[in-house]
Amino acid sequence: MRVGVPRETKDHEFRVALTPAGAHELASAGHEVLVETGAGAGSRLDDNVYRSAGARIVPRAEDAWTGVDMVLKVKEPLESEYGLLRPGAILFTFLHLAGMPELTEALCSAGITALGYETVELRNGDLPLLAPMSEIAGRLAAQVAAHYLEQPAGGSGRLFGGVAGVPPANVTVLGAGSAGRQATVVAAALGGNVTVFDRRVDRLRELLVHQYVGNIVTGIAAPNVVGDVVAESHVVIGAVLRPGERAPRVVTRDMVQAMPDRSVIVDISVDQGGCAETTHATTHTDPVYREEGVLHYAVSNMPGAVPHTSTHALCNATLPYVLDVANSGLEEAARRDSALARGLNIVIGSLVNRAVAESLGLEAEKLERLIPGVAV
Repeated sequence: MRVGVPRETKDHEFRVALTPAGAHELASAGHEVLVETGAGAGSRLDDNVYRSAGARIVPRAEDAWTGVDMVLKVKEPLESEYGLLRPGAILFTFLHLAGMPELTEALCSAGITALGYETVELRNGDLPLLAPMSEIAGRLAAQVAAHYLEQPAGGSGRLFGGVAGVPPANVTVLGAGSAGRQATVVAAALGGNVTVFDRRVDRLRELLVHQYVGNIVTGIAAPNVVGDVVAESHVVIGAVLRPGERAPRVVTRDMVQAMPDRSVIVDISVDQGGCAETTHATTHTDPVYREEGVLHYAVSNMPGAVPHTSTHALCNATLPYVLDVANSGLEEAARRDSALARGLNIVIGSLVNRAVAESLGLEAEKLERLIPGVAV
């Protein structure tokens, strides 16, 4: 296969979809790797390192999109990139289509096949390609919240962990998946008074078994209970996920209104539309806004702020799947690996992910009609 790696165009997105080590593995397997010049610069990965690994450096984004069999990206194509979409090509990236009807239409109209990192799902429900970015976003969420509680940053001037004689911040974490667990661990380590909610008691039990910090309380996510706790929270971290679907609105506007003035919401779920009714996406350039007296941080590519860590963590997870598609072809790889098959959102212009389709009010084509023999 010819594999293209364009430079990311999203605001302050410094990650790259393929490391030189990954380029070397693809090249060693007989594939041609085209990397747009400067694609790895934000992650401190120089063009010359890619050349040494066997990749070819190309001068323009078009060169990494045109005439290739598979395009590897980190984030979804922006509107400025829609014209680069090519019929029959495979796009492998974070898509989060449930909140992006325009992008979905553009991908379908282009006749492209789109694999979403976030919907590659193992039989046990684990999301192996989303998990490392969720872990990073969760850890960042507590750090970000601690910063925005500071008065110069617009917050209430409360120290996250408090000091002797002065209580710490009350922190509510919504969701005990990969992101929520990491947010809980860091928030507790910083000294916050942490309450974490989830709908699954096994996740909450696992969190308590593996953590020895005494300042964590768990609860089942019943709306009235969540509302009472959020009303007393100085920090709310939204880490709610339903694979492929739009994030449920767990935090209502009334709940936000009830929070203490200049509290902070960090909504990690923003990629899927956000779990707070008051959430809208922000960027690293302009990361926060105030709504109902509460600061909202809703940057949709949080791990892009730490590309040295996140690029390598992402590529460690994605490379085996990329190699499988390149070596075997998409159809054979999807037949053999049901997790990869679940990652298919669009096949040659037809929307096949049922959760995405339902979130957008559309009908999904049956995947097995397009790729006979595949099982999800």
